[in-house]
Amino acid sequence: MTVPTTDAELNTKLAPPISATLDSTARVDLLRKEATRIRRSVIEMIGRARMGHIGGDLSTTDILATLFFAVLRIDPSNPTTPERDRFILSKGHCAAALYSTLALRGFLPVEALSTFMQPLSALNGHPNRRKVPGVEANTGPLGHGLPIAVGSAVASKLKSSQWRTFVVLGDGELQEGSNWEAAMCAGHRRLDNLVAIVDRNRLQQGARTEDTNQLEPLASRWTSFGWETVEIDGHDLAALYDAFTSPRNGKPKCVIAKTVKGKGISFIEDRVEWHHKVPTVEQIELALKELA
Repeated sequence: MTVPTTDAELNTKLAPPISATLDSTARVDLLRKEATRIRRSVIEMIGRARMGHIGGDLSTTDILATLFFAVLRIDPSNPTTPERDRFILSKGHCAAALYSTLALRGFLPVEALSTFMQPLSALNGHPNRRKVPGVEANTGPLGHGLPIAVGSAVASKLKSSQWRTFVVLGDGELQEGSNWEAAMCAGHRRLDNLVAIVDRNRLQQGARTEDTNQLEPLASRWTSFGWETVEIDGHDLAALYDAFTSPRNGKPKCVIAKTVKGKGISFIEDRVEWHHKVPTVEQIELALKELA
C-alpha cells in the first residue's frame, strides 16, 4: 500500500468522498443506492451465517452510508493514515452492517463478506481492529465505544490535529453509566471534534427502551452535559449529511437519529423479536425483493 509522503498528497488522499461535492439531490441519490447495497449485503450475510443482529444492522445503515460515502476523511488504501477521521461502532453487535460498509467502500474485498461468522474468519460477530481494516476499536460490551471515542477526540486536540471522531451508540446502550461519565468529560473539555450518533430505534433486546429504563427526555439530558444536541429522522440522508457537516460551535455534538429497527423490510420493521432473529430462506427472498 502507498503511504502519502507530502502534506498536499495527504490532504488529497483524505479529502471527503466525491459524493460530498455533489449537489444535495445527486448526493442523496448516491447514498440511497449505497444504503440499499448495504442492506442487501446484511440480509445475505446473516441469512448465510444463520446468526447476527439484523434489526439493528438495518436501522444503522443510512447513518453508516452517509458517514463512509459522504463525510469521513479516510483512505481505504491506507487505513491507518494518522490524520484520518475515526469511526467507532459502539453497538458492536451490528458488525454485519459495518463490514458491508467497509467492503463496499474498499477497505476489504467484497468476497470476504461470505466468511461472516465462519470459524476463524476475521469477520466475527463483533469487530476486531487487529483483524479488519477500517475498524478503529474492538467493541461488543456495550458502553465502551463512547469512552474510547472521547479518548480519540482528546488525542486529536493534544496533537493539534484536524481529525474528527464519530461514534454510533445504541439507545438501549445508554443505560450503561460509562456513557454518561464519558459525556460529562467530553462536555467539560468542549470536544467539538467529537460527534456521537444515537441510533434511536426505541427497541432493545426483549423490549422497548422506555419500558426497560426510561431515556426521555433524551435530548435534554445530552444538552445538560454540555453537548450541542440535534434530533433528526435517522433515515433522512440529507438531514444526516447536514448534521454531520454543519459548522462546529465549540461543543461536542450528539445527533439523536430517530430510526426504525429493521428499516427497509416490512415484516422486520419495529418488531422486537428481530433484534437477533434470523430470516428463513423464504423471508430472505422476500426481503431482497423488497429492496429491489
